[in-house]
This record gives sequence, structure tokens and C-alpha cells, in this order.
Amino acid sequence: MQTASAAPMPIPGHIDPVPVTRAVFERPDGRVDLVGLDKGAIRAALEAAGMEPKQAKLRAKQLWHWIYNRGVTDFTLMTDIAKAQHPWLAEHFVVGRPDVKEAQVSEDGTRKWLLSSPDGQDYEMVFIPDADRGTLCVSSQVGCTLNCRFCHTGTMRLVRNLTAGEIVGQVMLARDALGEWPSSPEGRLLTNIVMMGMGEPLYNFDAVRDGLKIVMDGDGLALSKRRITLSTSGVVPMMARAGEEIGANLAVSLHAVTKDVRDEIVPLNKKYGIEELLQACADYPGANNARRITFEYVMLKDKNDSDADARELVRLLRHYKLPAKVNLIPFNPWPGADYECSTPERIRSFSNIVFEGGISAPVRTPRGRDIDAACGQLKTAAEKKSRAELDRLAAEKQAALG
Repeated sequence: MQTASAAPMPIPGHIDPVPVTRAVFERPDGRVDLVGLDKGAIRAALEAAGMEPKQAKLRAKQLWHWIYNRGVTDFTLMTDIAKAQHPWLAEHFVVGRPDVKEAQVSEDGTRKWLLSSPDGQDYEMVFIPDADRGTLCVSSQVGCTLNCRFCHTGTMRLVRNLTAGEIVGQVMLARDALGEWPSSPEGRLLTNIVMMGMGEPLYNFDAVRDGLKIVMDGDGLALSKRRITLSTSGVVPMMARAGEEIGANLAVSLHAVTKDVRDEIVPLNKKYGIEELLQACADYPGANNARRITFEYVMLKDKNDSDADARELVRLLRHYKLPAKVNLIPFNPWPGADYECSTPERIRSFSNIVFEGGISAPVRTPRGRDIDAACGQLKTAAEKKSRAELDRLAAEKQAALG
């Protein structure tokens, strides 16, 4: 059953950029999905279904192991739980996975999944294999709060936040596809997670935090926080809290070094400016030379790619004494985009200047372009809008930002 309140969905921070009704849905069969629940919440769910508290404590610990360490979805395969209890568990609970509407594989090995939630909303995740690592790009929202002008995903209306279960479920589905159960820190293909899929993670803070805590738990999915990167477009009020409560690596979508240009391509800059953002980076808990902050910088022809821009980038990062690395991202074109990618020569010149300034500035190799899985391209293919509609949505989001 699905119901919707009339109140706007609260979003952490000083503003609620896009008022959206919160959809509250339950499974038609009334069962509770255990994915996304921590040990305490699993225990509480068992007790709410009628299990005696002392037994619920033991069963919660066992269920946690089977769900998050071994990836088991069938209660009958949980061999240390009494067979007589399997039907009762199956009657009240389920260990779910996102529904896969479409799975694509790029010519370079990148995989993209179009997923569907129980209330019929679509979102995407991408797995990027490399020689020394495998990175899963995880979504945090259905649609996106912001309207960064170069980003295809940013042209989507924000529908709702993903739950902690839907965030963890993406990781578990990838583990299923890669055959990586039980969890092991050695020899696995999925080694890293980046919260860089659809949505702004810091506008869905609680669910992102709770989901990543399950991912990082040593008795569960067991992925170190040093292997997890949380990306933000600059939601300054939530950045310190992210460092304290999650502790993952930080990536900041900077993309410009002047107010006018960043106001245009990352409109959140009108609320939280470059100086305020960089000071929040300087104050980010745990940032040091061993755990540098990554600054994402998409290369847009004749917009943000001059030698002067590169020198100003170096100046800013030095001024705030930031332990930084810069990822230069060739712009990935999409239908209706207002920008073009910088030339390879211009990107190389920009990179050289930043390197000469003592800051690492590698050029990211585009991956998954042929299946629209590259950076900035995550957007359900079924949703196509005219240029006028895109401009109208952008204007609505900008008005909400104030």
C-alpha cells in the first residue's frame, strides 16, 4: 500500500531545495524487508513480530551474519537457525534485492543496472572494473535535488530519497552479480564504493549514513571506510557531520574557480560559495595527506578550462592548505547539453599547470559512455524531456534554492 503526506520531505541543512511529498510504502504481503536494518533494528523487528526478547537477540545476530556476511536471501539456507523457525521467519520477513529492470555491459567492461523500487521508482548503479580495483557507483536519491547544468542526472526532478535498505541493496546486488559471497577483504572484485550516482548524498544524510555503516561493519559487508568516497556538490552545513558520523573519504564537485562560472554550472554555489565550501573542506574531520580530499572538475570548453583557471585552482587549494587531489573529468555529452568537452590539448595543459603547482591532477578516463554510464550521464533512458522542459525544471529548482 502506498500513501503520501502533504508535507514537504525535510532535507538536512538550512534549506529544503525541492519540496517533495514523502512516499510511505509497505510490501503488499505485509512482510518486513530486513535489508538496511542494523542488528538492533533486526532485533526490534523480531520482537515486534512476537519473538521473545532473549531469543530475538540471538536470532538478530544470526540473521545479520547470513544477510550481510554470506548474502543469503532464503531462510531455509540459514543452517544454524532451527528448521521449525524458518516458516515463521518467511511469513513475517523477507531478505530483498532491488528489482532489475535492465542490465547493460559496456564494451570496456563497465556494468550499469536500472533498478526499480517497490513503489515503482527507477534509479541506477554502475560498476567500473579496473586492473587494481573495482568501483561501485551508488545512487542516493531517485532523481536529483540539484540542477548542475553540465550533468544529465541533474535534469531529473527529485522524486524521493532512497532508503538505507535501497542503498545497501545496491551493494548487495553487485556482490550477487560478481559472485562475491561470503564477504572477504581479500581477492574480491568490488573493492571501492563511491556515492556518486543519482542524487546529492548529503541531502539524504540519515539513510546514507545508516546504509554505509552497514557496508563498513567488519562483521557484515566489511568494506573499510578508506575504500568509500562520499561526494557532495557543496552542502556545507552537513560536511562536518559527514566526517564525524560516517568518516568516509570526501569528494567535492568543484568544477569552477570563479563565482560567476560556478553559479552557472553548479547553482548551489549561490547558497554556499566557493570560499565557504573550501573552508568546510579545510575543517573536514580526518582529512590529511594520507586521506586527501578529491576535487572533481569537469572540463568544459571555453568555460572553465583556461590556464588562468588552472592557476587560480592551485592558488585556492594552497590558500586553504588543503590536502588535495584534483580529478579532471572530460565532459560526457548528452542530448540537449549546453556545453562541449575541452580539447585533449587544453585538458593536458590544465593538468600540467596543476601538477606543476604540486597538486596531483590526473585526467579521468571516460568509462561506459556507450551505455550512458559515464560521469554525469546517469539518468533513466525512458525519461526524455524537451529543452524547454529541462529549462523549466532548472528554473523551478533554482527558485527553490533562493
